[in-house]
Amino acid sequence: MSENEQERLEQAQKSKRNFLAIGARNLLAIGAIAASAAVARSTRVLADSDCDSPLDTCCFLRGTKIQTYLGERNVEDLAIGDLLPTVFGGVRPIQWIGRYRYNKSNPSKPWAKYARPVQISSSALAPNVPHTDLYVTPGHALFIDGVLVPVGRLINGTTIALYGAVEYDELEYFHIKLETHDVIHAEGAWCETLLSVDETASNFADYLRKYGTPETEELPCAPVLYHGARSEIKARLRSVMSPGPQKLDIIRERLAARAIALRSRMEATS
Repeated sequence: MSENEQERLEQAQKSKRNFLAIGARNLLAIGAIAASAAVARSTRVLADSDCDSPLDTCCFLRGTKIQTYLGERNVEDLAIGDLLPTVFGGVRPIQWIGRYRYNKSNPSKPWAKYARPVQISSSALAPNVPHTDLYVTPGHALFIDGVLVPVGRLINGTTIALYGAVEYDELEYFHIKLETHDVIHAEGAWCETLLSVDETASNFADYLRKYGTPETEELPCAPVLYHGARSEIKARLRSVMSPGPQKLDIIRERLAARAIALRSRMEATS
């Protein structure tokens, strides 16, 4: 081998080693970025700017009791395969449970407005419905008079109101996915199950491994009075099925009158 050929061979080998080293560093960087993204998804930090931006999740607060085939259990204690009585599908198994965690960027400040759950007081909807105070995110829909109504649309400031959650350093929410959209019992009230899975769940990767990416957009199990905080596709689906604002007004007025009656009763007995 000539001297020139020997030099070219050494340069080629050196270039190959540099290329492999750069590739390894890039792979490590990509891995670090992916890991950081996974951590960011698992615990979202809410900055003060989030106060006016509703979270695109519809979930039960940790501790919510869900009616199962064998009795009530806390939502965080449920597992895939547990059987739940439903309105439309009879007794059905849980397909997946989404988890969502939120922390404050500044612990000394109150929770961002739309990170806070809505408190539905005992008997706010009907006698003993819910049987215990129920806490859900504003976009979570209740099944009332044959339609699904996001709780945020029913806030009256008394029996249905945003909860300060001052006792929590972390807010953890859960949602239950069945094979198709349905309605289940939570604290004795009829509430929707998860309509579609999104990547904001801390365990979203687990869902993808089990079921893959949904190929079609699932339809809601009942007409929905649209909340406005979900995606444009969901908005179109729900608006097609929506019975209109008059139905919402009727429900809101009835629950507001019930709130006044409950407050008057409490004042009379105090």
